[in-house]
Amino acid sequence: MTNTQTLSINGQRLWQSLMDLAKIGATPKGGNCRLALTPLDGQGRDLVVGWMKDAGLDITVDQVGNIFGRRPGKNPDLPPIATGSHIDTQPTGGKFDGCYGVMAGLEVMRTLQDNNIQTEAPLELIIWTNEEGTRFVPVMMGSGVFTGVFPLEKALSATDKEGKTVHDELVNIDYAGDAPVPGHKLGGYIEAHIEQGPVLEAEDKVIGVVTGSLSLRWYDVRITGMEAHAGPTPMPLRRDSLYAASYLVQDVVHIANDFSPDGRGTVGEIHAFPCSRNVIPGEIKMTIDMRHVDSKAIEQMDAQLRAACEDLRTGKRTGYKVDVELTDVQQFASTPFDTDLVDAVEKSARQRGYGNRRIVTGAGHDAVYVATVAPTAMIFVPCKDGISHNELEDAKPEHLEAGANVLLDTMLDHAG
Repeated sequence: MTNTQTLSINGQRLWQSLMDLAKIGATPKGGNCRLALTPLDGQGRDLVVGWMKDAGLDITVDQVGNIFGRRPGKNPDLPPIATGSHIDTQPTGGKFDGCYGVMAGLEVMRTLQDNNIQTEAPLELIIWTNEEGTRFVPVMMGSGVFTGVFPLEKALSATDKEGKTVHDELVNIDYAGDAPVPGHKLGGYIEAHIEQGPVLEAEDKVIGVVTGSLSLRWYDVRITGMEAHAGPTPMPLRRDSLYAASYLVQDVVHIANDFSPDGRGTVGEIHAFPCSRNVIPGEIKMTIDMRHVDSKAIEQMDAQLRAACEDLRTGKRTGYKVDVELTDVQQFASTPFDTDLVDAVEKSARQRGYGNRRIVTGAGHDAVYVATVAPTAMIFVPCKDGISHNELEDAKPEHLEAGANVLLDTMLDHAG
């Protein structure tokens, strides 16, 4: 029997699996475009599910397309200790965001199979549907439905820009499962992930011991002025919606700076109508993303944003009135992770001699939703220059191996 205190994953196999998955939807700059529920996502799922079966996992798929690979335990009555992440990407995504968490979990399962180790509680590897929220909203869809954060019907009826529904696309890629959601009970959930930020690399740390997540609020904004000819319309008589929007873009940044160092504010999309060179824009649609570790602070940031919108409505900033619609798209409060699991991650990192620090995640992850129904923790590893959601996303093989070893230790510790 292998001594689990000296057990380690196969780092070369982990890296090769990541590179093989990255071939599906590969982009010219070395990244990935594998949007949720596209045929490429279906191909990626097929590849990984095949690996999961080879690792001895029993596969089930639920009604929102989440994939579960279960490794039986000695006591089938115990809830499983789970790990996982997602394999859908941004349009110009990288090889590691989400995919690393799935492949690290797969490598844990392979290692246990190689060494004929059976845990007391079952183990599960989960691939969550539509974590990125790029093609379909809401973001983190699969984990949100699994945990009852929003109803299955809302997810299945969501449409992309072409009007295609989640339900139909699940059917098209053959991942419309029948396991019920909200889902079964989990005994714990540990998700490995690249940091998607620069802190670990800057401090030369190998493992980020994640203690919880930032509060997040997403908004859609519509600013309506009046389109008019760019030549005959004098400047004082214009209702330029893009000019009005430019104030709001700056306000978002100023609000985040006012709540530094933990405040975040981003305008990620701007669409102008009618988008013609010689027409004053009559309508702007834009997105806003605001975050903070303190739920009270995010409420204050929200209040300042609404005040800025009111100033645009009244013409206080521009000298003319515009209509401003601010719509809440999605929000969740800061989420602390389970103390025991966080401590277990830290203990493993120290015992293996990996430099580590405690850290809060500034990104949304499936773990944030899972934390509402089960003990949860995350393991971060550095990514080059903190770059993510980018084709240049990169990570060192030895760091990925270290994170997977910590995941192995933590899962064994809690699965018995």
